[in-house]
Amino acid sequence: MVHILTALRRNVAGTWGAAGERWLADLPDLLAGLAADWGLTLGAPYDLTYHYVAAVRRADGTPAVLKAGFELSAEAAALAAFDGHGAARLLRADPARGALLLEQVSPGDRLRDLAATDDAAATAVLADLMRRLHVPPVPGLPTVLSQVGALDRHRGAVPADLVAEAAAVMRHLCASAPRTAVLHGDLHHDNVLRGTREPWLAIDPHGLVGDPGYEAGSILFNPDPGDRDPALTALVPARLRQLSAALGEPIDRLAAWGFVKAVLSSVWTADAGGGPDRALDVAHLLRP
Repeated sequence: MVHILTALRRNVAGTWGAAGERWLADLPDLLAGLAADWGLTLGAPYDLTYHYVAAVRRADGTPAVLKAGFELSAEAAALAAFDGHGAARLLRADPARGALLLEQVSPGDRLRDLAATDDAAATAVLADLMRRLHVPPVPGLPTVLSQVGALDRHRGAVPADLVAEAAAVMRHLCASAPRTAVLHGDLHHDNVLRGTREPWLAIDPHGLVGDPGYEAGSILFNPDPGDRDPALTALVPARLRQLSAALGEPIDRLAAWGFVKAVLSSVWTADAGGGPDRALDVAHLLRP
């Protein structure tokens, strides 16, 4: 019997409506088919809220992770482009069925644990991953600019002038990008795990193509974006200086991307029914 977590059921149905309900109803059969086709023994699911992710064991006994859900083709393309360098390896993919088989990253403790005791060390890890992950563009990935539509459509709780300014800044940054690369798209402290094959490995990429500076955005209001402690927002300038020095990127462009990504995150949160969080505080801090 497949155990579907309450939060997963609620979020999938709330986000994808009737299609989500059908996917949830078909999930047991989907998992059984994947297990048979890929020679997997299914383990317990992880406590995640938008995709079904479970530990599995392959036919040869090696551990892996099975991920099933909506809109995984960009993640698969990004992981294939990264080819295990700085990111979990993609072992198998079936985009038509919305399924990925991934390397299990072990021991798997999150970078957020390091950030709690040494923020500069955690930022150095993220900067190193940015350098390694940003490979030349590959076909089939959405562009960073494609996300501007979320700003253009927003009529919710985030102030309209802030959203309009973020959209304008985003268009300018994309038009003036010095180069483009494959981007993780959601690189931050909870999406980086301690590994053995490499010291740290990124997981759960959104998969985008665009200006590498975009990648800095999520780093500035994570981890724990729901915590609006001013002391956490006060870390932003030091993180920007460190990222700029490590990456050779102009600090003003990184700050501008930080502003854009913070507003984007605030819009996505508001559109999903959430309230303001630290991303909005960072947006105000970095507003040009």
